[in-house]
Formats: sequence, C-alpha cells, structure tokens
Amino acid sequence: MRKNYCILIIALISFSCEDKPANKTEEKSKIESVKKNVKEAHIVLNSNDLMQFDKKVLSVSPGQKITLTLNHTGKGNKMIMGHNFVLLKSGVDVDIFARKAVRARETEYIPEGDEMIAYTKLIGGGESVTITFDAPQQGIYNFICTFPAHYQLMRGQLIVK
Repeated sequence: MRKNYCILIIALISFSCEDKPANKTEEKSKIESVKKNVKEAHIVLNSNDLMQFDKKVLSVSPGQKITLTLNHTGKGNKMIMGHNFVLLKSGVDVDIFARKAVRARETEYIPEGDEMIAYTKLIGGGESVTITFDAPQQGIYNFICTFPAHYQLMRGQLIVK
C-alpha cells in the first residue's frame, strides 16, 4: 500500500512539473488588443428608478476618445424619473451647479455655461443615449444626474490617469 502511494506521488509530481514552453502568442495578443484600444474607451453606465448609477468611478487615460452609453433600466417616464449624465470641469462646485441645473427645465436640466465637459440628453425608462467626447487632462472630475433632487444620489467620478 505504501509503495502504491509513493508511485502515485512520484507520477503526480512528474506530470505537474512538465517542462513545456509558455504560450507567448496568447500573452502577446492580449497585450496588443489593449494597445490597439488605448485611444478609445467604451463605457456603459446604467441608471435605474431608484436614482442610482451602477458605477461610481470611471477610469480613462488623458486624451482618450470616450464613447459613453447611458441606459435607463427602469420604467419611469423621463418627466418623472428622467436621468442624464453630466461631466463637470475640475473645480466646479457640484451643489451650486445642481441648483443652477434645476432652474433649466426648458433645456432638460442642462444649464447654460461652461462648467461642463460633456452631457447627455434626458432619458426615461427603457431608453439609452450615447455620446462621444475626448477625455480631459489628468485629474478627477465629478459626474452627476441633473434631474431635480437626483444629484445627491446619482454622482460619481471620472478619474483620468
């Protein structure tokens, strides 16, 4: 019995230590695919009827072309439970901007001004919208939903590094 265990252990060790070359092709293709996509970032951000984004942090590189798709996975009408994505410039006070946005009902809560880098239109349940914009310089940028009273829960950061 002991002899059988020894043979089994030796066999397991010899098979597990098989000397075969690493699969360099597979590793190389993974690296190349990342390099090919370095100029573009595709982001899907979901929102719902509970006033939530599914991501609080988005990460990109400076200068990347960002394609952002905002989905509203809920059922609420856009006039009752509408959502949008508004990316603010660095240093913009979120509270002050949100108060300004509430007064911009005619423009779907997108106020006039230069505080924004990019924004989507307002969407309702079951709708999606896609925008494309260039990532700003390295830094941390706030994003919010500007529908009245949503920004306190629906906010996050775009980290550019």
